[in-house]
Amino acid sequence: MYDVTDQLKKTGFSINTVKRIVERNNGSLDINTQEYFCILVAMDDFEINIQGRLFSVKDGSMLFAGPHKEVSLSNIEGKEIYNIAFSAAFYEQSSIDSLFLNSTLFFNYESDVFIVPISPSKEIIRKFIIDRLGKFLDKSETLYISAAHHTVKALILDAMLFADDHQIEITDNLDYVSCVNRFRVLLQKDFKEHKIVSYYAQALNVTSRKLTEMTEFVTGKTAKQIITEKVIAECYRLLKYSGFTISEISFRLGFSNEGNFTHFIKKHTGKNPSEIKAMSDSTSMVQLLQ
Repeated sequence: MYDVTDQLKKTGFSINTVKRIVERNNGSLDINTQEYFCILVAMDDFEINIQGRLFSVKDGSMLFAGPHKEVSLSNIEGKEIYNIAFSAAFYEQSSIDSLFLNSTLFFNYESDVFIVPISPSKEIIRKFIIDRLGKFLDKSETLYISAAHHTVKALILDAMLFADDHQIEITDNLDYVSCVNRFRVLLQKDFKEHKIVSYYAQALNVTSRKLTEMTEFVTGKTAKQIITEKVIAECYRLLKYSGFTISEISFRLGFSNEGNFTHFIKKHTGKNPSEIKAMSDSTSMVQLLQ
């Protein structure tokens, strides 16, 4: 488990080399993002396994990962890789900030991550982001936090050029988008044990009807649809990439038995788990739900 830095606990933001994170993790390459949003900035090629799927990240790329992801790093020896981690509370200062956190950058159920090329050169990244943030930290924590927020926003804006997200124009209800963001973070953590809207509504201190009203406003989908999509995405990932049996997968995803698991999959996709397991890798989760 990643032992977060004191700075991350205190301010909700940190920037570290992956090498330092591994050292603080007693040499382990296995990490959990916990409740934090992460942007990995790759100056060199490396490999990362997220939620059981291996991704090759090229130098000059940024990788966006949402909260509560199981991460395993490889091929990082001697590599220059930075991890920018931040909490929703640190980043959310406006409704557009909340929408960015709710976007496909961090909640991309198709692949669990979003990878884009870095627009500035690597030298500019080092000089005007890495080094510059260090200078702000030496000068003033208040200035550092402000600079950190602007840095994260700039990186997210660059990535949004590559994102297919049609909800980004909704900016007039901060309360709704902030609550939906908390819902999706909570869902990522608890979906295996809790698959009903009322659980998340109670945790967020709203009614089920109100939560659905908010998710429809922000995403165009009901709260139940979002829960279902998350569960199906995890079913698809485990069936295609984990090597576990169908019985083992049903247990891991919190179903009481294999029969209930099969019924859930069949109801929402029209296919049995064994059929999904045998499908071509080119078939996406979105196609499966259509």
